[in-house]
Amino acid sequence: MNTEALLSALETKFKLNPANARLLIVGLGATGYSAAQFLQHTPIKFAVIDSRKQPPLIDTLREQMPDVPVFSGGFDQSAFEVATHLLVSPGVSLNEKAIHKAVQAGVTVMSDIDLFACATDKPIIAITGSNGKSTVTTMLGDMGQAAGIKTAIGGNLGTPALDLLQENADLYVLELSSFQLERTTALNAKAATVLNVSPDHLDRHEGMAGYAKEKQRIFRGDGAIILNADDPLVMAMRSEGRKCLTFSTQRRADFYLRRGASDTLMHDEQVLMATDELHLEGTHNIANALAALALGHAVGMDMNAMRGALKKFKGLAHRMQKVAEVRGVRWVNDSKATNIGACIAALQGCDRRVVLIAGGDGKGADMRELVPAVKDKTKAVVLMGKDADLINQALAGCVPVYFAANMKEAVKIAASHAEAGDSVLLSPACASLDQYKSYADRGNKFTEAVMELATC
Repeated sequence: MNTEALLSALETKFKLNPANARLLIVGLGATGYSAAQFLQHTPIKFAVIDSRKQPPLIDTLREQMPDVPVFSGGFDQSAFEVATHLLVSPGVSLNEKAIHKAVQAGVTVMSDIDLFACATDKPIIAITGSNGKSTVTTMLGDMGQAAGIKTAIGGNLGTPALDLLQENADLYVLELSSFQLERTTALNAKAATVLNVSPDHLDRHEGMAGYAKEKQRIFRGDGAIILNADDPLVMAMRSEGRKCLTFSTQRRADFYLRRGASDTLMHDEQVLMATDELHLEGTHNIANALAALALGHAVGMDMNAMRGALKKFKGLAHRMQKVAEVRGVRWVNDSKATNIGACIAALQGCDRRVVLIAGGDGKGADMRELVPAVKDKTKAVVLMGKDADLINQALAGCVPVYFAANMKEAVKIAASHAEAGDSVLLSPACASLDQYKSYADRGNKFTEAVMELATC
């Protein structure tokens, strides 16, 4: 899309006209920087603000865009008072006082995804959900390439959406978080899904109802909607008059799991592939494969190409990743399980007795929801991090619980309670930033400790 078409779309959707608009980018992380890079090639006047004194990309921004005003070290109200539009990064809460006051004064809030949607006329597949987003997004990227479609993936996963435009792709696959969706109004995906809804980020949303409402925003527009038939909160998002496909591991759906002597993935009456052809652990990953097939089908991908891509897909790091088998014990890294639903899905997908390593920042979630899966699947739980005591109280003695100060200690404790034929599963049900740089850093520390154990 050329600049003229972009400006026309921004004028129509957001009344953003370069002649009188003053846009303020709030937050200078990867998303904010990608927006600045994009906007510098347009006539739109913009500035950048960040509450941190030294945002990670501030030096790069000043070097590359010396004429762009940059405010750091706090949210200066005067910067917000002159803005007509705010582009708020997903890491910044819309409840910030300066943002709330600007909105009350009539300032328009938008997102990098809005800019992206106005900047391309290529088809978009949009994916959200509490769990499985990154896996399904990556699956679809592989499927698109296998089908001969120049496909770019990003958004909440990896590359910021606006940076993807440089790839001149024919299909864009975007993973979107609830934080991105709550400030996005212009997206009209050709196919979109909410994979599932379980407690997550309740400290930023108004309970489960508010969280689900933000997820549902992915269905704005007129494209196909893909729904998880096993999740009542998702099925409640069905909209009359919209093309809708469903997927399920528990019942008949448009794409579903048929159990038998050989479990198979099905599309209506068509056998697609046997589940043992997938290199993935857990029923939740079968659901991810079904969702990816439904999304690809909705945008016209070749079914044979999609099946071929799934057969080659090895999974993602820190998502039910088998690290090692040590003296008959399987060690699995699921550090990406940063919420309760992901941990429950991981436990339910295990076919062995489990010693669970969990804990971190629970983000205000009700940890009592872990109890049924923990009672059913685990023989012991090792807890660490900020909310270890909170999780212990929620489990209320349903299984033996042990405490560790760090990952190395957690692995040693888990090893002492695991026997041949068991699995030790790192699936924290919590965010990582109380002790680690990221979930990936946490997962890497787990892997290092396991490999050290293997050499003993």
